[in-house]
Amino acid sequence: MASSSSSSLPAAWAAAVRAGAVAPALRAAVWACLAMSAMLVAEAAWMGLASLAAAAARRLRGYGYRWEPMAAPPDVEAPAPAPAEFPMVYKLSIGAACALTWPPDRIIIQVLDDSTDPFVKELVELECKEWASKKINIKYEVRNNRKGYKAGALRKGMEHTYAQLCDFVAIFDADFEPESDFLLKTMPYLLHNPKIALVQTRWEMFLTWPLPGDFAVNYNVCLMTRIQKMSLDYHFKVEQESGSFMHAFFGFNGTAGVWRVSAINQSGGWKDRTTVEDMDLAVRASLKGWEFLYVGDIRVKSELPSTFQAYRHQQHRWTCGAANLFRKMAWEIITNKEVSMWKKHHLLYSFFFVRRAIAPILTFLFYCIVIPLSAMVPEVTIPVWGLVYIPTAITIMNAIRNPGSVHLMPFWILFENVMAMHRMRAALSGLLETARANDWVVTEKVGDQVKDELDVPLLEPLKPTECAERIYIPELLLALYLLICASYDFVLGNHKYYIYIYLQAVAFTVMGFGFVGTRTPCS
Repeated sequence: MASSSSSSLPAAWAAAVRAGAVAPALRAAVWACLAMSAMLVAEAAWMGLASLAAAAARRLRGYGYRWEPMAAPPDVEAPAPAPAEFPMVYKLSIGAACALTWPPDRIIIQVLDDSTDPFVKELVELECKEWASKKINIKYEVRNNRKGYKAGALRKGMEHTYAQLCDFVAIFDADFEPESDFLLKTMPYLLHNPKIALVQTRWEMFLTWPLPGDFAVNYNVCLMTRIQKMSLDYHFKVEQESGSFMHAFFGFNGTAGVWRVSAINQSGGWKDRTTVEDMDLAVRASLKGWEFLYVGDIRVKSELPSTFQAYRHQQHRWTCGAANLFRKMAWEIITNKEVSMWKKHHLLYSFFFVRRAIAPILTFLFYCIVIPLSAMVPEVTIPVWGLVYIPTAITIMNAIRNPGSVHLMPFWILFENVMAMHRMRAALSGLLETARANDWVVTEKVGDQVKDELDVPLLEPLKPTECAERIYIPELLLALYLLICASYDFVLGNHKYYIYIYLQAVAFTVMGFGFVGTRTPCS
C-alpha cells in the first residue's frame, strides 16, 4: 500500500503542475492565437474580395489609368527623354535587356556587377563589350566594395552622369528576362499619368504560350519550386492586385518594375538600412503621395531558388527585412501628414502588422507549438472554429486563386508550416533588430533550364557541400517534439490531433534531412 501511494505521488504532482501552471498559460496562448487567426482570415477575405473586384473592373475599364499604345521604332515619338537603366548581370538577361524595343538614343543599358568571382566578372564584361560592338548603349559598372549590397549598387549606379539624365529606370535582377515589348507596354502608364511613380509587373514561372528562351521558367524543377509558385501566384494575384486596385499600398518587388526617377529622388533614394531596399523605397514614396500601379498582364520570366538552403536564405532576408522596416518606419507612418488615414491604416495594420508580423509568428506558434502541446494537456480545448474552420477558410481562399494547383494543397500546407519556423525567427530578429537583422546572402540560382546547353556557365557552378551541411538540426528537433506530442495523443490523449501532428513530424523530418528541392553534389 505504501509503495503504491509513493509511486502515485509524482503523477499527482505532475497533474497538479499541469492543471495549475501549464494549462492556464497554454489556454492564454490558445486565445491569443485565435485572436491573431481571426485577424489573419479577415485580412485574407478582404484582400480576396478586392482582388476579385479588381479582376472584374479590369475587364470593364482596364487598369483605371490612361494608356495609349506606342508604335514600334523608328516611328515611336517619345514625348520626353525616357531612357532606362537595367542593373543586371549574366548572359541571357543582358541579351534580353539589349533586345528591348525602344529608340536606341533614348535608352541606356546599365549592368551593375557586384559579383565577387573574377571568372564571372570577366564573362559579364565580355558580354557587355560584345553588345557594345553592336552599337548598343551599354555600360558595365563595378564597385571596389559591396557596401549596402543591392541598395548600395543601385545608389552608386544612379550617381553616374549619364544615369542622371534618365527620367525612368527599369530594374531587373540577374535571373529575369523581359520580353522585347516590355517598355512599350509599361511606359505609356508613366508617360500619360504623372502621379504614378512605379509600374510593377508580374513574375512568371510558367507561361502558357510558346516563347523563345524559356530558361528561367523553372517552376516544375521539383515539388519545392511548384509550392513556391503557388505562394508567389497568391502574392501577385491577391496581395499586389488588391493593393493596387484600392489605391492603398503594395510593395515594390525589387525587380520587373519601372520607376520614375524623380519619385526615387524625392523619396530619399535607395537606402541600405534594411535588407528590403525595394520595400523601403516604396513605403517612403507612398508617404510622399505617389501612386503605384500593378499590371498583372505584363509578365517577366524569372527563376525560382531550387535548393532548400537558398530558399531559406531568401525567406529570411524578405521576412526579417520587412519586420525590421516596420520597426524603423512605424512612427514615421503614424506622424505623416501627406497621406490619408486610410492609407496609413492600410500600411500599419494590413501590410505590416498582420501580413509581416502576425502571419509568420502565428503560423509557427499555433500550428507547430500550441496545437501539438494541447494534445498533452487535457484541461485545454481548442474551439473547432479556430482549429478547423479558419485554417480551412484560408486554404480555400488560396486554392481559389490557384485552381491548377489544388492537388498540391496538402504539400503546400506542410511545407509552409515548416518554413514558418524560419519566418518566425526572421520576423522576431527584424522586430528586435538582432545581430542577424541585416544578414545578406545572395539567393543562389542555378540556371536550371540552360545550364547544360551553353558553352560557358551562366554563373559560378554550385560547389559540393559537406553532407553534414544538409542536415538541419532545428527541423529535426521540432520533428522529435511533434512525434512525442502525436504519440502521447495517440496512446493516452483524447484530442485526436495525432494524424495532423504525425504528418507535421514527417514534413519536418524530410526537410530536416534536406530531402527537398534540388541537391548539389556531396563532397
